[in-house]
Amino acid sequence: MDRPHNSVARTPLNSVIVQRRSKNKSYRQSYRSCLGAASRFSLTPALTARRLNTSRRAPKSHNITEKVNPEHLALLSKMEWKLSYVTPLYQFRHTQLKSYSRQLSAFIAAEKQQGVAVEVEGSHSSFRVSFSVVQGMTETDHDAETVLIQIHSKPLFAGQDEPPRSVWSGWLTCINANPDYLRSLPKDFICLPLFGSSGPEGLTALVKSWFQQNFDCCFGPLELSHTSLQWLVALWTNCHTESSIQHLKMIWTLPVVPPLQITYTVNPQDAWELWSSVRKDRQEENEGREQVEEGGSIDIEEVMRFMQGLKSHFYRHFRLDLSAGSLKQVSTALGSAKDSGRVKISNSRYMITTLTLLTECALLKMPI
Repeated sequence: MDRPHNSVARTPLNSVIVQRRSKNKSYRQSYRSCLGAASRFSLTPALTARRLNTSRRAPKSHNITEKVNPEHLALLSKMEWKLSYVTPLYQFRHTQLKSYSRQLSAFIAAEKQQGVAVEVEGSHSSFRVSFSVVQGMTETDHDAETVLIQIHSKPLFAGQDEPPRSVWSGWLTCINANPDYLRSLPKDFICLPLFGSSGPEGLTALVKSWFQQNFDCCFGPLELSHTSLQWLVALWTNCHTESSIQHLKMIWTLPVVPPLQITYTVNPQDAWELWSSVRKDRQEENEGREQVEEGGSIDIEEVMRFMQGLKSHFYRHFRLDLSAGSLKQVSTALGSAKDSGRVKISNSRYMITTLTLLTECALLKMPI
């Protein structure tokens, strides 16, 4: 079946139009100084008092294979990605991706010629960059289309017919971001706050440097908090009846000397039954209240009850209180996440659910 194709990528325009103060003074904002960014946008009401949502929609299966290029989906779901946050990009245009490909290729070549180390296995003569749009990932009219970046290179002594191979991949995305925040941005800024990279750190640094120089943005590490990891435990477990999580594995550390690392693996059916009981109790408490949407929502109280149930079960068997420690890593068949900001999304049906939470985490990390 032919998949509908739209050759025009959408760069959303904010409904709030900011007037320039004078013809001679550009509205361009420099994000090279994070402190400067904070001071410039401090007058925007929507940028204050942001925090992780305490309630979110229960995850639903999204068959995005009908909308998204299968090659793009395969790439996004087969790799582990190192996450960063990115402040809004100034005058970034989805219609200029071919030009960006040439510019970044030239930038990498120039930096390499000046002696910048690019640690890629084997000797490589040159690097070719390609920007592309991952169409079909947006959830709202305010979300900008996801951008995929790939760097290919051919080994120095490769045969003439040997094709270039991918040595680095990355993407920028915005899924279900806070609409008030997006509308508050000046019209020349595009918000793609979540950045994922896979490949040599040297190339990652060059890509970030090029973006910072050309789009006045700022990158920062996106570490996942204890609460964010607990949200992923609950959201992924909630999907078990539709797509088996196969296992629920958590890694905790306890603050003892020397530090104690605990790997806690839960049978998927046991995890589901505990989660179902938590959901049932919550629904009984809410009897008589009007449901906002079909399928309901998940509250932070349910997440905390679920985690407390898991910790209580562990304590009964091993007499170790996980509440004194920190959750460092969680993994299921749907994906894995580490507090260091490394994530793998293994099931495309729940990619939107996971990226929605990660987009929110990225926005909360911004210094604005």
